[in-house]
Amino acid sequence: MIETPPKAPPLYPKSHLLAASGIAALLSLALLVFPSSEVEAKKTSMAIDLESPADQLKKEQNTPASDTDDTENATDSPFAKINQDGDEQNTADSGDDSDAEQAEADADASSKAKAKPTAAAAVPGSVHKQVVVAKGDTLSTLFQKVGLPASAVAEVMASDKQASQFSKLRHGQMLEFEVSADGQLQSLHSKLSDLETIRLNRAATGFAFERETNKPVMREAYAHGVITSNLSVAAQRAGLSHKQVTDLAGIFGYDIDFAQDIRHGDEFEVIYEQRVLKGNVIGTGNILSARFVSRGKTYTAVRYTSKQGTTNYYTASGDSMRKAFVRSPVDFARISSRFSGGRKHPILNKIRAHQGVDYAAPRGTPIKATGDGKIFMAGRKGGYGNVVIIQHGKTYRTLYGHMQGFAKGIRAGVPVRQGQVIGYIGTTGLSTGPHVHYEFQVNGVHVDPLGQKLPMADPIAKSERGRFMQQSQPLMARMEQEKATMLASKR
Repeated sequence: MIETPPKAPPLYPKSHLLAASGIAALLSLALLVFPSSEVEAKKTSMAIDLESPADQLKKEQNTPASDTDDTENATDSPFAKINQDGDEQNTADSGDDSDAEQAEADADASSKAKAKPTAAAAVPGSVHKQVVVAKGDTLSTLFQKVGLPASAVAEVMASDKQASQFSKLRHGQMLEFEVSADGQLQSLHSKLSDLETIRLNRAATGFAFERETNKPVMREAYAHGVITSNLSVAAQRAGLSHKQVTDLAGIFGYDIDFAQDIRHGDEFEVIYEQRVLKGNVIGTGNILSARFVSRGKTYTAVRYTSKQGTTNYYTASGDSMRKAFVRSPVDFARISSRFSGGRKHPILNKIRAHQGVDYAAPRGTPIKATGDGKIFMAGRKGGYGNVVIIQHGKTYRTLYGHMQGFAKGIRAGVPVRQGQVIGYIGTTGLSTGPHVHYEFQVNGVHVDPLGQKLPMADPIAKSERGRFMQQSQPLMARMEQEKATMLASKR
């Protein structure tokens, strides 16, 4: 088979080829002299919209890590359940709207940058710098650390009266600087707390001060614990703070002596306030209600603020939790010696009545007044060592001996409140180890403070009872529901 040779390309007259070349040359020259406005706009836009490393770092720092991180896991814990309603507030930004507002602000800033390309030219070259306040640092030394001259400090301080707040430095505080390519400070900000941030941004003249204040949401949380060794460990395991443990002991301290009454298997439940900001728990508030089961006996407590503004804890039925005296002058101390009519004295080595209770604790542990009263004596008294005696009206008197020292302002004639620190545990006088010797007298007669029936405070007023029950009943029901849900999840 004979192959057909390929067709040769058509041949055009030379005059046509010359004409086509001329037209192409004229078009190229026209494009060089009169560039397309659309092409130029795209080039300008691309140059402005490019993010600098500093801008990218800002966005990373301002972007939440994840919506399903440890915060969400903590929310699912049976010991710290948070209601899902409500949202945090912010005087500058608010919840999810802040992202939209920020995006709108970014878009507005971008459009302004496009309108003024010369002002935006310095942004890509800016550098983000952080410095942490160390001991002895001043604002001047911090500016030096990031390469800014002393004149920059003077400019900042002179720009706004509130700028002086940047000079009130705390150890460990972080300051963040934005410095332009030519070494000019563009912005400065510092997070004072989870709730407050202060900023300085370069304006047309000097710097503009801005304070960003976040308002956390108060939410109710539930905690449950079973005591296997002591209250502190069980409470910590349940997610309660040290302050909440102290508050819990204070609420039930009239009925329960946490030094001797707590047993293995005792349990507690608490509904308390949590401060939540942007999905993170940043602190706790008041205990709203609590239930404590000790030795098979159940105690309940509900926090209630009267119409007059006074706040106290009451039982679920409205009886006052507050009594004239608490059981122990020391939190979580160990009883080393009880009230006895015939105890052998450890130092005198002879039988001698022990007319009080000894609470052993580390030296320096605070000693608190067990009831309201007035200081009858504060000084040295024989074998008692340093002693404080408090007169509570005409009927009652308490004594606290072997103190290491007295709290500030404690002297004869000074009134004291229940729970007020009056001194610190020591070994003064006839003492073999650090403890406080606590005595309780009724009409001048020594009685066992552990067995004495304590006088009660007034219950809820009749005019307040309906309002109180409206608060108490839902809280008690909530604890029942939470515990039932928790037990069901363990089956």
